[in-house]
Amino acid sequence: MARDTGTEALARLAEDRVDHRFKGLPPDADGLTVGELAAQRRNLFTDGFTTPVLALSAERLEHNLRLMETYATRHGLAFAPHGKTSMAPQLFQRQIEHGAWGITLAVPHQVRVARAFGIERVFLANELVDPAALRWISSQLGEDFHVICYVDSVRGVELMDAALRDADAARPLDVVVELAAGEGARTGVRTEAECAAVADAVAGTQTLRLVGVAGYEGEVPQATPERVHAWLRRLVALAVDFDKAGRFTETDQIVISAGGSAWFDAVADVFAEIPELSLPVLKLLRSGAYVSHDDGHYRKITPFNRVPEEGALEPAFRLWTQVVSRPSPEQAFTNAGKRDAAYDLDLPFAQVVRRDGTERPATGIEVTGLSDQHAWLRTGPEAELEVGDWVGLGLSHPCTSFDKWQLIPVAEADGTVVDYIRTYF
Repeated sequence: MARDTGTEALARLAEDRVDHRFKGLPPDADGLTVGELAAQRRNLFTDGFTTPVLALSAERLEHNLRLMETYATRHGLAFAPHGKTSMAPQLFQRQIEHGAWGITLAVPHQVRVARAFGIERVFLANELVDPAALRWISSQLGEDFHVICYVDSVRGVELMDAALRDADAARPLDVVVELAAGEGARTGVRTEAECAAVADAVAGTQTLRLVGVAGYEGEVPQATPERVHAWLRRLVALAVDFDKAGRFTETDQIVISAGGSAWFDAVADVFAEIPELSLPVLKLLRSGAYVSHDDGHYRKITPFNRVPEEGALEPAFRLWTQVVSRPSPEQAFTNAGKRDAAYDLDLPFAQVVRRDGTERPATGIEVTGLSDQHAWLRTGPEAELEVGDWVGLGLSHPCTSFDKWQLIPVAEADGTVVDYIRTYF
């Protein structure tokens, strides 16, 4: 059976039927295809959507896509945004259309999703030692599918080599040595000497090909601009040392990759300092949370706060909930909780109240807790809030917002829903 193209796979998303699987969608839309429902351009507030319902702002989503495309181009960076933030193939495709080199992912399931929807380049930011996953990936590698994977131990290299040899891999898997962000950080090789040992282990195989170095500066302990810059310079120095030692003779370019969503300005600074090496350098940035941004964690730490002349990301999510209980003047409850809202870093933020088609600021309203299916609101004397009101909540940490919703309406500023984003977690 011939493999579907990415375009064909994306088109089939519109053929899925709307039913009880998808939260918040209009009950009277059951049986319609997603494409048919999108063509109706229903209004989020007046055309049958039920609360709670998560929506993406069409305008803000497009703004964020354009801003990071411009940023990467301005700084001479290739861009492989971390797709585990959204696991939404439609957003992967829009990121590719906005200049992304490929998509960064973390586990084999995510790679299978990307492959199914036509993504041609994947940066797998993990050491992969699962034989079944390695067998599948090796079977997919070709002119239309390229994977780069971390290695961070000699043992890992041995396991990968054994699995790929057992799979009779037709071509080597490209790997980068992951440099840890410091003692006590997450994954990665702790010292340059150990990095060299891992690189030597790769060179001793026929199944792996060393193409560069990488890491994640977001794990630098007690991160400050100075500490992050220093670690990034270590990463670059490691690539320079490997190049001088002739470790990149089997590749046609050297990959140097870093970049979460908190310090990509530091990545741009230090990668601009990379000296000329024996081969062209792919300076690969991997920031992913930008696509929706947020109203909490990333809004506080975005590099655009440090370099405002570069622009500003805009929070694109809003979770619409409804007041279902007002037991006292100081307290109210809406019908969205942990099943619906990100809460691992910050609680949601009450932003607007909507009643009878009119919105006003959520003055005097604070989310103080989440139950499974309720948000706890503290209300001050100035809070005008009644049972039945819709409350729009801003969310923190997009990485745990997308995963709670399988089909997300994309709404224009007036509430017109123009698309639906499918997620795969």
